[in-house]
Amino acid sequence: MTDTPPDHLSINPNSKFFDEAVLERGIGIRFNGTEKTNVEEYSISEGWVRVSVGKTVDRRGQPMTMKLKGNVEAYFKDE
Repeated sequence: MTDTPPDHLSINPNSKFFDEAVLERGIGIRFNGTEKTNVEEYSISEGWVRVSVGKTVDRRGQPMTMKLKGNVEAYFKDE
C-alpha cells in the first residue's frame, strides 16, 4: 500500500470509489484548513467534499449530503 491517500474515496460500499483497506487504515480530511469528521466522499483533484447534513436520511436510508468546493487535503491518520 502506498503512503499517499487515493484521489477520490467514498465510505459508501455501493460506490465505485469505496476501498475498505484504505478506510481501515484511517483517512483524515482537511477542508479549507479545517479538520472534517463528517465527510462521506471526497475528490482532491476536483476540489470538493461531500458531507452529511445532520441526521436526515433519504428514502433509501442513506444520509443526506451536501457538496462543498474548496481546498481538500487527505492524509493517513497512522502517520
